[in-house]
Amino acid sequence: MTQPRRHLVGLLLGMEEDWPRAFESIVERLGVFSYAGQRHAIDIERVRIEPFNLRDKARHDLVIDRLAYWYYHPREWLKKITLMDDVYLLNSPFTFQSMEKHSAYCAMMRLGLKVPETVLVPYKNPIDNVRWSYTASRYNQPFDLEEIAHRMGYPMYMKPFDGGAWRGVSRINHDDDLWAAYNQSGEMLMHLQKAVEPYDVFARALTIGPESMVMNFKPDEPMHNRYAVDHDFLSPAVGLEATTIAQTVNAFFRWEFNSCEMLVQGDSVVPIDYANACPDVAVTSLHYYFPWAMRTLVKWTAFCVASDRPVRPHVEPAEWFAVADDPDLGYDAKLAAYSRLSDSYFEKERYDEFCAQALPSIDELVTEWVGSPAFDDLLTSTVVSTYPAAEVDRFLAHFRGLLALWVADNAAASA
Repeated sequence: MTQPRRHLVGLLLGMEEDWPRAFESIVERLGVFSYAGQRHAIDIERVRIEPFNLRDKARHDLVIDRLAYWYYHPREWLKKITLMDDVYLLNSPFTFQSMEKHSAYCAMMRLGLKVPETVLVPYKNPIDNVRWSYTASRYNQPFDLEEIAHRMGYPMYMKPFDGGAWRGVSRINHDDDLWAAYNQSGEMLMHLQKAVEPYDVFARALTIGPESMVMNFKPDEPMHNRYAVDHDFLSPAVGLEATTIAQTVNAFFRWEFNSCEMLVQGDSVVPIDYANACPDVAVTSLHYYFPWAMRTLVKWTAFCVASDRPVRPHVEPAEWFAVADDPDLGYDAKLAAYSRLSDSYFEKERYDEFCAQALPSIDELVTEWVGSPAFDDLLTSTVVSTYPAAEVDRFLAHFRGLLALWVADNAAASA
């Protein structure tokens, strides 16, 4: 028997331990798989940060990045290995560096999505640059912050133009809130964005490759309760729209491991935040949905390396804007066209065929693993490291119950 073709996958990590252990465990259990007449195997390495020569040949076939948006040294390594060595990345540092929240709003407005009214206002405090004082005195146009806010209408949110883990986000209900938030913004460049109120549902979609899980998100709850286990909280039509928006965002920006937040008003889906370089995949927050995330991440990784999926790190908007600018297409027709473009980018038909042929038992493998002592060891160590000792038993029972429910639901679905 011929030796399998081996693919080295790098994990570029911050403080996480739960999902990397889960990913490694599933890949180990998967072992060798066959696709297109060839046997394949995945090796995993946690990437170390060290000096690198720009001409050094990369050893990895694919890197899952959870760090480089905030840590610039590994970000530049990712750029190098993509430009020089064709290493596949989840996600591309090129688009996440250039297409932060502000650019993403602009692009999605151009595509006709229902992004709330948004205004970018100048810095409250001058940035540390010797040219600032002269430029500001000569060219900065005076503006009336209250007048802008009154024209938009309260309530609204003030938030940094580049986003980042709810940093600097303030709810603005009246003029006093407005000035307090702006005065505290310092050197952060801020958006004012009209609040979407009232709304019926806050939906958060986690998307990995061509698959999305749209979840009922409760942002005001503690982290362990934010993702409600609710399979029917959206009508079929609204659920399809939410999924299409999430896939559109990700295919447009080449974000293949990302989350998108949307507010649902009746039959209308309003995207409010959809650039997340490090989407939440912690077992203590996703709980019931954690196995789906891990299974899908393994599937998409295996597909990318085994199919030699080509590296496409930069945005290519022409096809998308051709749809957006077509005066004969209404909103629903544009969404349908975006769905086709998304499916094409993610090679959805080929991906589905790959999963059926190369990974036919992946669902059963993951279900069995989540019900095993090995997974319970992972869950226990995560809970112990996350919560005070007095609360460990309570949270272990909470998460064990939710994950047992997932095991039962998936066992029933595959029976």
